[in-house]
Amino acid sequence: MSNIVTGFDFRIDPANLSKSEITGVRIAIAVSAVLAIVLGILILVWPQSTIALVALLFGLYFLVSGAVRVGRGIFTNGASGGSRVVNILLGVLLLVAGIIAIRNPLDSLVVLALVIGISWIIEGVAALVETAPDSSKWFGTILGVVSVVAGIVVLMSPLESIAVLVVVGGAFLIASGVIQLMQAFTFGRATKNVTA
Repeated sequence: MSNIVTGFDFRIDPANLSKSEITGVRIAIAVSAVLAIVLGILILVWPQSTIALVALLFGLYFLVSGAVRVGRGIFTNGASGGSRVVNILLGVLLLVAGIIAIRNPLDSLVVLALVIGISWIIEGVAALVETAPDSSKWFGTILGVVSVVAGIVVLMSPLESIAVLVVVGGAFLIASGVIQLMQAFTFGRATKNVTA
């Protein structure tokens, strides 16, 4: 019996991607980032908006973000198999979360908060495990930690967090969008090796 443990590499290493794949990943990250920033600003500018509208906006964000993740998983041929599978699975989960949020905005407020919290945790874990070994590494790590923390906060008190979720969600979307934009601009740039 062998004691060899095999693991999955979930990172997206730009060194293994073609120039067009790197551009595709950067565009996908940037699209998700811009959408998050716009949605976050809209939520913060109109706090008097109903929870149904917020659920609809989050649902739309989850649908687009899920489609982008599925696309990244399918079309990024140079990425590792583990990274592609994680992107596809996360994308499908985000698509389902988006459909739930859009179809039942008022009937499932607590479920919506739970879905948002779980989605943020999953997105954060995915961001942590697929960080690239280039200059975008720290932005991916920060995004992952922020996403996981925000998701845990929502899961800890979903009912009480629904009203606060509007403000927290808007602020999180703006922060996550800015971090994703930084990641999009730095993805694929070589890291500088410092020798002592």
